[in-house]
Amino acid sequence: MKNRLPPWEELRVQILWNQLGYIAGKRILDFGSGIGISANHYAKDNEVVAVEPDEESIRSRLQDVTYCQICGSTEVLKGLEDASFDWIFCHNVLEYAKDRREILREFHRLLKPEGTLSILKHNRPGRVMQMMVLLDDFDRANALLDGGNGHSTEYGDIRYYADEAVLDWCDGFALESVRGLCTFWRLQQKQEKHSDPAWQEKMVALDLRVSTLEPYRSVAFFHHLILKKKSKP
Repeated sequence: MKNRLPPWEELRVQILWNQLGYIAGKRILDFGSGIGISANHYAKDNEVVAVEPDEESIRSRLQDVTYCQICGSTEVLKGLEDASFDWIFCHNVLEYAKDRREILREFHRLLKPEGTLSILKHNRPGRVMQMMVLLDDFDRANALLDGGNGHSTEYGDIRYYADEAVLDWCDGFALESVRGLCTFWRLQQKQEKHSDPAWQEKMVALDLRVSTLEPYRSVAFFHHLILKKKSKP
């Protein structure tokens, strides 16, 4: 994986994987798998099924080990077997989805009893901080404060949602933890440091240290939600 990702992506996944911890001998669904960064990583010790709608991402995906890659979206979930996954990853996906309730209900159906759902989501306060501290953009900061969407050049509008909204979309989950992710490095303007492995190691360690501490968690660029399947929705 080293030298195959841009520094910002390398840092994000290293922090995320540290928060997830070591997973082995499990069946994992990676929904919205992109270029297969997490699917490829976890397939070393697990059976992974990756679902991604973008054909170009699939063509350029990482695959050092074998995992099942499916091209599609919510319709693919409907064809998968009930209670067949120990873990589901849904990382930076729901911001762009219009069928959130349907997706969450499918996740609930697909997870085994006590299965775990990992959701990574954009955090509005963190984005406001980035707009002002890094980009000096008053208009976009104010628009976000007024409840507006963000925007991704690649994926379109970023439709922010509260952490607790996931439980409204499907009440069959219990929210176990919310951790901040990428609290500092999005504000670090010394770009030449971002590729330095020693600097990256220190940044990951510091980010993990504050991931559950306030006010740092509240202003992190992403929030990482861990949910457990509890009952029928």
